[in-house]
Amino acid sequence: MNPFLRAAFFSAGFAVLAVAPAAQAQIGGQQAMSFLNLPTSAKLAGLGGVNVSARDADGTMLYGNPALLNQEMDGRLALGFVDYLADIKQSTAAYVFNTAKYGRFGVGLTYLSYGQFEQFDAAGNSLGQFSVNEYALSIADSYTSGAFTIGGTLKLAGSGIAGNHSYAALADVGGLFKHPEQDFTVGLVVRNAGIQLKPYDGAGREPMPLDVQLGTSFKPEHLPFRFSFTAHHLQQLDIVYLDPNQRGQLDENGEEIKPKKTLGDKIARHFVVGGELLLSKNLNVRLGYNHLQRRELRLENTSGGAGFSFGVMLRISQFQLDYTRAGYHASGGANYFTIARNLDSLFKKTP
Repeated sequence: MNPFLRAAFFSAGFAVLAVAPAAQAQIGGQQAMSFLNLPTSAKLAGLGGVNVSARDADGTMLYGNPALLNQEMDGRLALGFVDYLADIKQSTAAYVFNTAKYGRFGVGLTYLSYGQFEQFDAAGNSLGQFSVNEYALSIADSYTSGAFTIGGTLKLAGSGIAGNHSYAALADVGGLFKHPEQDFTVGLVVRNAGIQLKPYDGAGREPMPLDVQLGTSFKPEHLPFRFSFTAHHLQQLDIVYLDPNQRGQLDENGEEIKPKKTLGDKIARHFVVGGELLLSKNLNVRLGYNHLQRRELRLENTSGGAGFSFGVMLRISQFQLDYTRAGYHASGGANYFTIARNLDSLFKKTP
């Protein structure tokens, strides 16, 4: 096995063993570098935010599963931008290239800015502004043999709040099976296994946002639609969070009935459903539904479209343009933009 993949597998396996005992609690608010779970591109967001099996020419899918790297991505540069709520913005770049000896590489950089904040002392006097940001550099490598592809990603992530920084080293390890004749793929990935190298000043080390995902994508032979089903956080059955301060309904005796966890809800929150309407090779429409987001981000009286996403892919000349609108809250959602082009053809000399 290539030394890069051997190191990635070793790092991921070690981190899974190290983090597993701490993974019994709920997933929200108890991990560092949680921004690594955010979808970084329009396609990922359009398919529900989680996908490990949608294989095509979109190089940004290396963030979903490094085993999705393939020859259609070679030489392609993808630039992404996300407009979240308020002043939160995210920028992403991904480039894929092939080598004769060392496999197919994908290099990615993502930067998330939460904007500027006003700082005050205990007396209420302004001390100026400070920024909050997070970022990650990713290097992925993959190898294909027949119908199977195996890939690994090494990541260095950082987070900063007003000059106080934290750093972490993480790894993704993934595999993909692609049917040799049919449009059918199955993907498996262990994401964000790693360790916090440097915690914030005055704080202890926190676990990384480990996520084991399994999914499949398939297109029926005579139907212009590709389905995707993905299960996430498979290392942990119970990812349900119930707000202890939420008021329940009253029974006939006036006693409050607190919401309770059910097995069906525990299972359903693990699944994401996505679909692509393949109108032509230059025009696709995407739909996605994330049940965990739906349950956790809705308000008591309204959901505001939380958990649903809608996107479109358009190819114009040598450019591929992607847009997705993802609903996160009643107060608004996020807009994802991705533009990609093959740089090899751009700089190739004509005879």
